[in-house]
Amino acid sequence: MIILFDLDGTLIDSTPAILESFEVAFATFKQKAPPQNEIKKLIGLPLDVMFEKLGVDSKNKWDFVDAYKHHYRPISKAKTTLLPFAKKAIIKASKIAKLGIVTTKTSVYSAELMEYFGVSKYFDVLVGRDDVTNPKPHPEPIIKALKHLQYKNHKAYMLGDTCLDGVSAKNADITAIGVLSGYGDKEQLHQCSDMVFLDALEAVEFLSTPTNHKTSS
Repeated sequence: MIILFDLDGTLIDSTPAILESFEVAFATFKQKAPPQNEIKKLIGLPLDVMFEKLGVDSKNKWDFVDAYKHHYRPISKAKTTLLPFAKKAIIKASKIAKLGIVTTKTSVYSAELMEYFGVSKYFDVLVGRDDVTNPKPHPEPIIKALKHLQYKNHKAYMLGDTCLDGVSAKNADITAIGVLSGYGDKEQLHQCSDMVFLDALEAVEFLSTPTNHKTSS
């Protein structure tokens, strides 16, 4: 079995670091940052897409991304936490499957966070935004992770908190599992996922029961 995890809203909560870094990025260019609720609605999308949706001109978006990243990296560890039961979910999942991370965060920052939280050893692959041409909801990140894990006839699942994860999973022809621990809309998650659980641990516990994972995809 293969289980792929999203990061923000699925395993970690880096909302304070994200919001602060957006504030700094806009301030760097003497602009007022949008309301935090507007930013939070977009978490999960690539940074360049988020900035464009927040009104930044496409020709300037990468300058904003650079300003964001310059601030985010040094504060990310202190202002990010593992979600409740996330570590337990990871350890339990590692006993029944090969594990990977598929995220729209920059891979180096993601790897640093996983190392910081002491869980990097449980993952065999990490695919970040900078590792692909087309981020989620395109299937490319999932396909790349599956290829690394030598996916053939294994059952494969993508756990994520938004429809970016669900659509990407379905486009890659694997089972989409939604979790309600993050930023996604509950009603939409039910529409874009094959099944929905409260959090990653509940999902992993379901998959740990042989009769369940045999019939879930």
